[in-house]
Amino acid sequence: MAERNRCTKAVVISIKIQGESNRSVTLLSPDDGIFYATLYGGPKSKMRSLVQQFNIGTLYVYEDARKHAMKISDFDVQSFHPSLHTSLFKMWAANFASEIVMKTSCAGDSNGAFTLLCAFFDGIDACDDDGSRLGLIRFLWRYLRLLGVQPDVHYCCGCGENLIGGERKDGLFAYIPSMSGIACQDCISSFSSSENKNFLCLGESDLAYLAAINEQKPGTVRALKVSGETMLRLRNFLFTLIENAVGGRLLSLESGAGIL
Repeated sequence: MAERNRCTKAVVISIKIQGESNRSVTLLSPDDGIFYATLYGGPKSKMRSLVQQFNIGTLYVYEDARKHAMKISDFDVQSFHPSLHTSLFKMWAANFASEIVMKTSCAGDSNGAFTLLCAFFDGIDACDDDGSRLGLIRFLWRYLRLLGVQPDVHYCCGCGENLIGGERKDGLFAYIPSMSGIACQDCISSFSSSENKNFLCLGESDLAYLAAINEQKPGTVRALKVSGETMLRLRNFLFTLIENAVGGRLLSLESGAGIL
């Protein structure tokens, strides 16, 4: 059939003005990935109050396949996220995560991307800004895994030495771009080159936290204490890795400099 009504789980990623009173809505669905639908109605429309950025729920659409167009007919919202509109950091973090999902086409896994993004929105809405900063670190690390580019944090990319809990000198390790891996202190010098001139330093506690994100239950990870130094190093590390993975400019990261 060229025309049909259907419903799907969806999260609202962005809303743009279309004409005098309509809106073009970008959504993410576990079934359809990123898609676009038109929301008709003026400022007093009930649907305008329901279809808000970062809301999650069951979306009802009227689809005209001949015109390659969708119209939103209803939205049963299950999750509102008020603090994502009042906290400057949370708002930028949510936009940052949304842009990553769009730029990477859901990492080829729309269901996985939907699950991660919705959990991220729910999580940061329920905590303060400091908790949200750690939430962003966890989201980025998990999304790198979904993309298939998450580096190994357990073993040195040079000698294979255990980086967490192994017998070695105290100090920082380094991320080696050409190897997409992390090197111990003894191996760092062997990777010195023009390609690897800007090493990103990481401590054992940083690597242990990243390992915990992969290996422990979410509730256990949320309860872990992280120092300011670890948070800063992980932020710089993950921002660099995600930009490399996207392979282009991230506007939310550039415009949110000083906030994120």
